[in-house]
Amino acid sequence: MIRAVVFDVGECLVDESREYGTWADWLGVPRHTFSAMFGAVIAQGRDYRETFQVFQPGFDLYAERERRAQQGQPETFGEENLYPDVRPALEALRTAGLWVGIAGNQTVRAGGILRSLALPTDFIATSDDWGVSKPDVAFFSHVVAAAPCEADEILYVGDRLDNDIRPAAKAGLLTALIRRGPWGTIQADHPDAETVATMRIDSLAELPGLVARFNAEGR
Repeated sequence: MIRAVVFDVGECLVDESREYGTWADWLGVPRHTFSAMFGAVIAQGRDYRETFQVFQPGFDLYAERERRAQQGQPETFGEENLYPDVRPALEALRTAGLWVGIAGNQTVRAGGILRSLALPTDFIATSDDWGVSKPDVAFFSHVVAAAPCEADEILYVGDRLDNDIRPAAKAGLLTALIRRGPWGTIQADHPDAETVATMRIDSLAELPGLVARFNAEGR
């Protein structure tokens, strides 16, 4: 049975289009140009951080995050950047008696923002909190340690095969691949999407019903 559902953050809960737009502005390139290159890098199976190298060789994402913060332009998001299906889905899952968590590759600052949004969850943690990032399987060991159940009773929901679905499955978790955002859209038809993911969804609104059916039928 699924007893816990844990969510990735970017493009699962939070629409990051605004934030990537601000990175294009920071680099001084047109937003549509940055978006096109971003998509091309992902489609080629490369690390998304290589996008920044195209426009500024030697770009250090972590150092630039600090520079942005120092100049009053920190990476940020708010209620307006949550996908509209987020709160209803999380609430429905908790009402159904499931333990609901959020855990993604995020900074300490982003973790603080998530907590300030008072989302209907039981737990929120970030890679910075744990000192380990996806796709390291150790990240998912922390997820299992936090949840009040066994690994095979946890459903991890994410938009990326490489960072979310494959490593979560390797750690023994069930998985749900959501088709939205650049990764979710590009990777949705990859063969692994069908063979590795426990379920595939287009909206978080589908989850409560799918989880209920899985628990009733065992699949």
